[in-house]
Amino acid sequence: MGEDATRHVTLSSDRVPVVAEVDVAVIGGGSAGLAAAVAAARNGAETLLIERFSYVGGLATGGLIVLLLTMDDGNGNQTVGGLCQEIVDRMEQRDAVHYPPKNEWNDPEPKLVEHYRRWGLVWGGGPHRVRYSVAYQPQHFIFAADDMLRDAGVNVLYQTWACEPIVNDGTIEELVIQNKAGRQAIAAKTFIDATGDGDIFAAGGEEYELERVHPWLWFLMSGATGLEKALGSGKGFFFRAPGEGHALVPWGGEARAPRKIDATDPVETSEALAECRLMVREEAARLKEAVPGFESSYISLMADQLGITESRRLLGEYVLGRDDLNSSFDDVVARTGHWTKYDCVYNIPYRSLLPRKLDNLLVAGRCISVDHRAHHATKEIPPCMATGEAAGTAAALAASDGVSVKDINVVALQKRLRDRGAILE
Repeated sequence: MGEDATRHVTLSSDRVPVVAEVDVAVIGGGSAGLAAAVAAARNGAETLLIERFSYVGGLATGGLIVLLLTMDDGNGNQTVGGLCQEIVDRMEQRDAVHYPPKNEWNDPEPKLVEHYRRWGLVWGGGPHRVRYSVAYQPQHFIFAADDMLRDAGVNVLYQTWACEPIVNDGTIEELVIQNKAGRQAIAAKTFIDATGDGDIFAAGGEEYELERVHPWLWFLMSGATGLEKALGSGKGFFFRAPGEGHALVPWGGEARAPRKIDATDPVETSEALAECRLMVREEAARLKEAVPGFESSYISLMADQLGITESRRLLGEYVLGRDDLNSSFDDVVARTGHWTKYDCVYNIPYRSLLPRKLDNLLVAGRCISVDHRAHHATKEIPPCMATGEAAGTAAALAASDGVSVKDINVVALQKRLRDRGAILE
């Protein structure tokens, strides 16, 4: 299989029905797309969310990367608020989160740091301090997200693939989609690419960079006993997870996956899924054999999405780079700390959400316009939600003001974001 196939077929010309005309269409219901859709709808835009799976959250739910890393700057100050903080609050009402209270942020006390490290909330090189990061139960993220979408009035199409943007003179006029009803099209004033892999901007002719990565496939073990002793045994890489006897195993990455893949190549991705599932079975069997307290444990949940950290990255109006660490921008619309470094902040400018060519497309999540090094910070769930919230709010403002997303009043956008709890300073 591949692009060098010599046989071709000629498809008949189809008349594809336009099944929706909205203010804002968000493509991809991961953490960025969720935030974009909710923000757009709350700001008065008629909003449609397109999602290829049967649930929202993306890697934050189906990928089992159930750690919000990080919501602070590594120096005791919160950097991500807004909708990300709201979903934490909603999950907390369901007793489905674990995180340090504010009075413990930035505390270097070794026993306290070790406690949160065992929950997967402290990463990178030391000397360590307590971070404001959050562990949570994935099904409660989905429940909270469903409530947020419903309350905001977002229309959602699940089990639907976005296939092809119809571009005319630098504007996406319609987007062809595919689902059980066949090929259809949607029209929107503004589209938001929150696919993670940049599917829409790539198909629309925008320039991008592409990285090959080692895949992950996280899984959950249940039925473990004496987890504190097991965590101190040094015989496995796993964390505590909310719920009795649950251990989260972040399996894969450079140390375990045999090769890097292009996550936009369906053949490589399919092979990696099969390989990683086999490795999950092998690691679960090893844990049961080697780790005290895991004798009766079992795989209770395995990610149904590969943990892909990077693929396409937009080359937009501004490429945020490693040299921009702790830099200020007049058009900042989101901020993030660095999950493995302390006292580090990337201020994300609105221009990093804007393609260079298409005038009614915004980009949110891990495929925004950043370089490879800055991407290590901006790819995480909290900044993805922050850029999603910014993109959704900007799209709604463009619709209400009757202007392109390139021509909105950025000061008004910043005020709207601050008023709704986003942290820009």
